[in-house]
Amino acid sequence: MTTSSSMCKVISDKILLFAALAAISLSIFQIWQGITSDLSAPVFRPIHLSWVLILVFFTLPLIKSQKSTFVYLLGRAIDLLCIISITWASYHIVSFDYDDITFLLDGLTSLDQLSGMIILVLLLEATRRTVGTVMVLIAAVFLLYAIFGNLLPSDVASKGFSIEEVIRFHIYSTNGIYGAPLAIAAGVVFVFVLFGAFLQVTGAGKFFIDASFSIAGKYRGGPAKASVIASAALGSISGSAIANTVTTGALTIPMMKKLGYKPEQAAGIEAAASTGGQIMPPVMGAGAFVMAQFTGIPYSEILLVSIAPAILYFACTLLYVHLMACKLGLKGMDITEKISVVLKNGWHFLVPLILITSLLLMSYSPILVGIAGCVAVLVAAMCRKHSRISISLFFEGMKEGALLALPISVACGTAGIVVGVVGQTGIGLQFTQFLMALSGGYLWSVLGLIAIAAIILGMGLPVTAAYIVLSIMAVPSLTELGVGLLAAHMIVFWLSQTSNVTPPIALAAFAAAGIANTSPMKSAIQAFKLAQGFFIIPIMMAFSGLIWVQGNNFDFIVSIILTIGLIVAFAGTIEGRLASTLSIVERLLLLTSGFALLVPYHYANLAGMLVILLIAVLNYRFSKMDDMPVSIKSQENHH
Repeated sequence: MTTSSSMCKVISDKILLFAALAAISLSIFQIWQGITSDLSAPVFRPIHLSWVLILVFFTLPLIKSQKSTFVYLLGRAIDLLCIISITWASYHIVSFDYDDITFLLDGLTSLDQLSGMIILVLLLEATRRTVGTVMVLIAAVFLLYAIFGNLLPSDVASKGFSIEEVIRFHIYSTNGIYGAPLAIAAGVVFVFVLFGAFLQVTGAGKFFIDASFSIAGKYRGGPAKASVIASAALGSISGSAIANTVTTGALTIPMMKKLGYKPEQAAGIEAAASTGGQIMPPVMGAGAFVMAQFTGIPYSEILLVSIAPAILYFACTLLYVHLMACKLGLKGMDITEKISVVLKNGWHFLVPLILITSLLLMSYSPILVGIAGCVAVLVAAMCRKHSRISISLFFEGMKEGALLALPISVACGTAGIVVGVVGQTGIGLQFTQFLMALSGGYLWSVLGLIAIAAIILGMGLPVTAAYIVLSIMAVPSLTELGVGLLAAHMIVFWLSQTSNVTPPIALAAFAAAGIANTSPMKSAIQAFKLAQGFFIIPIMMAFSGLIWVQGNNFDFIVSIILTIGLIVAFAGTIEGRLASTLSIVERLLLLTSGFALLVPYHYANLAGMLVILLIAVLNYRFSKMDDMPVSIKSQENHH
């Protein structure tokens, strides 16, 4: 190793050590604020964001290559200048006197504007480093619209705000960058990401994976089914489909390949299952907490109504996995650990999940529930000798929790720009009118347009950010067509997940393809097929009573039955088999009957369900006859 590269490595190591200490300190600060709530929103949110931005500039350097010492040091010097600028600007913003309303009359001072501009520009740069360029461009377009909207045609024009007015609205208020999205990321989401990090360092994550293999491993296509179950358990907490894919996929994908699944199938199964984790209670990633903030509906209610749709999604994925295993003639795993043994070693890790689920259902503060969950998983780990962790692992969890939260907080801060511009300019109403005109006022058309927008936005935005942007713009269109507020948000939330599994850019599928060593596009196609529930279930939310509300129990049960029928019909049509191979006529009948379940006529629904049930029963009957010995078959035919 050359002297210059050695020097770069020494500098890099020292910076990373300082970043680790800063990350641990951020976790401590977040827990303290969550317990005490001593700091007001105009103070806490800028401190949180500045801490996050500093960590981003520490851990994601402008110039990563260490081949040239001068270039590397120059890049690090620019990063340090950014960190100093963030510190100064944030201190100025935190010290701003909101009680003195003269700034509303006279405008911001030059220093106020400079501070705001620094935070705005460096937030966009941090977004570029953590999330990507697409989100930066979206935020920039909205900012330009706020400033130059008066130059556009009257149909889409806005008042046009000065730079001082934009900075005042987005920085010196809780409407823009420091608005609701960042409030959720800095509060609830952070502590649950920390909870997820503690699950990993204590070995609880491994317990859930082992339990999944014990439950499903011995059945046909066992590792694939275990992947679905493990992803449902862990994905809810991780808050990231990609992180979930990498975590569980590192174990499940090689086992699926070994069993006989094609590499792209193994990758697609893991991506579809991991993406589904974000719609699975009790935590549901970050989006559900944002939904509670936007709708004003208690999180406990959102949690309750999400259980049935989430179970239906994973039932849909498991059905496809089973049919694929049948087509390939796969068997289960030869050796699996008994579930009793797995539970004996790790039952104590169930206590934190039961605790947080119970507390959330009892409508306790989600932030305090998350902190209680962190404490519970640590206490549970320390209660058993084999799961106790060292001080170094504890601090590793604190560090990893903070680092995992960085892209979420940065994305939510930037999403706040979009939300702020919509509120400041009123473009949301114009977009709703445009969407209604383009769709012709038909709910089918609106759903299709929202799904397309979700896929496009998701190519460059994290799921939570895509949901925030889409909910602000699209939910009013759905409610105007008679969809309930919670159902409208749930539809948008579900459709926002689809970008992880939908070509041409399916990030979770691409991550799984890397582990499976196969084509990313083939993996994305498989993931899209397996994740049909992300499209089927939102449709049922819009056209039936799949979102439970008090008093609609009968409609709710009917909706579940219809959704199951729809899942079976589409799965049989696509895979070409149920219990045994289906003929072309049977597949066409299934497809037609599936569409019959979507029309708002009870007789059509009933007819469709009867046809699907008849085909399924006959198909099962014929599969049993195929398994009989020849002598018994002849007797059956004779009778």
